[in-house]
Amino acid sequence: MDLLEPFQFTFFTNGLIVATLAGALCGLVGVFVVLRGMSYIGHGLSHAIFGGAVASYLLSINFYLGAGVWGLVSTLLISGVSRRRSIGADAAIGVITTASFAIGLVLISRYDSFTRNFEAALFGNVLGVTATDIYVLTGVSAFAGTAIFFRYRALLFTTFDSGVADIFGISTARTDALLSLTLAATVISTMQILGVTLVAAALVIPTVIARMLTNSFSHVVVFSTAIGAVSGFVGMNASYHLDVSSGATIVLVSAFVFAMVFLATSRTRGRPHASARTS
Repeated sequence: MDLLEPFQFTFFTNGLIVATLAGALCGLVGVFVVLRGMSYIGHGLSHAIFGGAVASYLLSINFYLGAGVWGLVSTLLISGVSRRRSIGADAAIGVITTASFAIGLVLISRYDSFTRNFEAALFGNVLGVTATDIYVLTGVSAFAGTAIFFRYRALLFTTFDSGVADIFGISTARTDALLSLTLAATVISTMQILGVTLVAAALVIPTVIARMLTNSFSHVVVFSTAIGAVSGFVGMNASYHLDVSSGATIVLVSAFVFAMVFLATSRTRGRPHASARTS
C-alpha cells in the first residue's frame, strides 16, 4: 500500500487541510464547551443548524448565510427560553434544537431534490469541499484563535467561577455571548466537513482526552487542539485507504485515542481530579 499515493490528488490534499484544521478548531473551542458543562449545547446546536442548512439549499441561499442566521436565531431562542425559571437550559436546548432538526427532516421528505445530499449533510463530505469552504474555515479558525487569545483571562474565570469574574470586573454576559458566537461559527464551518451528527463528538472527545492527561487549564487547551488536529489528519488518511466515511473515521480515531489514554491513566493515576488548575 502506497501511503503517499493520495497526496497526488488535489481533492485529497484540500480535504486533508480542512480535516486537520477542523479538528484543531473543534478541539480548541471544545475546551470551553466541555469544561463549562455545555457539551449538550454543542450537540444540540449542530442539529438546530441542520434545519437552516436544508432551508438554505431549498431556497438557493448561500449555505453560510442561511445556516448562520438560523444558528443565531436558535441561540437567541435557547437563551430566551432558558431564562424562564420553570424551564432549565437543557430542556430549552432539547425543545428548540430537536424542533429545528425536525423541520429539516420535514423539508427533506417534502422535496426530493435534497435526497441525494442527505448523507453528505449528516455525515459530511470532506472530499467535496470548495475553495469557499476552505476560506470560511480558515477565517473562523483565525477568529476563534484570536478571540481566545485576547479573552483568555475572561474565558478562564467564567469557565470555573463566574462569581469571581464579576468581582474582577469581567462581563460574564459578553464572554458568554462571545463563546456562543464562536461555537455557532465553529459548528457552521465544520458541518460541511464532519456532518451534523459528528460535530459534537469532535468538540467533546479531544478535550476529554486532554483532561485525562493534565490538570492544567492551559495544557488542556494546547493538548485538545493538537489531539483534534492529529485526529483530523490521521482520520482523513485512514478513510482514503479504507474507503469509508472521512467524518466518521476522524471521530473513531479520536475515540480510539480516548480508549488508549483512558486505559493508561486508569492504571497509572486512577481517576483524575474533578477540576483543572487554572495555570
